[in-house]
Amino acid sequence: MQTIYDWVTVAIFAGLIVVFLQRSVGEGEPQDSILSYLPPAIGCAVSNWFGNKGVEEGDMVYQAIAALGILAVLAYTYYVIKPFQKHG
Repeated sequence: MQTIYDWVTVAIFAGLIVVFLQRSVGEGEPQDSILSYLPPAIGCAVSNWFGNKGVEEGDMVYQAIAALGILAVLAYTYYVIKPFQKHG
């Protein structure tokens, strides 16, 4: 955990884990599939890689790709997983 990309992507991933676990222990049948959590998890990993590569090489293009990836992960999470909507 050396760059801001490490911290941000791990924080997002931890939030996804909390949402998934909270929904999986709730009453009734879960409303979402575990597969819906795969795209943001992969997006966090890829964005972290691009961000770290950009920091290592001092390349702002890699860092811009990482920032856009993180925004895409957050948008997907908000619109598809809907973490602020009460399920169950």
